[in-house]
Amino acid sequence: MILEELKRNAACKAVEEYVKSGMVVGLGTGTTASWVIRHLGELLARGELQNIRGISTSHRSTSLALESGIPLVTLTEARPDLTIDGADEISPDLDLVKGRGGALLREKIVAAASDALIVVADETKLFEQLGHTRLPVEVEPFGWETTLEALSSLGSEPELRTLAGEPVRTDGNHYTIDCAFGLIEDPAALEAEIKRIPGALECGLFVNMARAAVIGSREGTRILKPR
Repeated sequence: MILEELKRNAACKAVEEYVKSGMVVGLGTGTTASWVIRHLGELLARGELQNIRGISTSHRSTSLALESGIPLVTLTEARPDLTIDGADEISPDLDLVKGRGGALLREKIVAAASDALIVVADETKLFEQLGHTRLPVEVEPFGWETTLEALSSLGSEPELRTLAGEPVRTDGNHYTIDCAFGLIEDPAALEAEIKRIPGALECGLFVNMARAAVIGSREGTRILKPR
């Protein structure tokens, strides 16, 4: 069974388990979140869900939601009953690393405004400890070099995210610095340290935010709760 199928299975299970008619749903960004949006659209089209409104976290998710027939609102108009989003790493406590999709600031804003955050992923995203991939930090472009130096002083090996030699910009017109910290002993403490750096707008650590994780595996789809 290929990973894309595992992602789709997890996304469909999360929608069917947690989304009810009349809800406002935060729509994440990334490959697994895209399956969530598509399945929501399918259930709306079949009449199995009604009066669903979405709050998007990126231009990509906005386009896909509109293509899928999901009406969109903003945080000015409503608050999400829940957000369903993917993750790059998931710990047994359901602490997360997110942000490889380039939308972490908006994803965290929407998740924090939600009554619940449900994570969807395939089994390769489960780790006993966070820190196996680079930790994204969304930063203000002005003075990004000093922000990178400050991140280095925390013990990381930071790199500005680029494409074809140019900095990659987020939907908010910010840069992303990807930081190799190694295994992270205390995610909450590291998150606090990063956010004290002027110019560091948000980091990809989502600590004590997820209520459940829906995981697609070769043995089937299962729901995990924080340890």
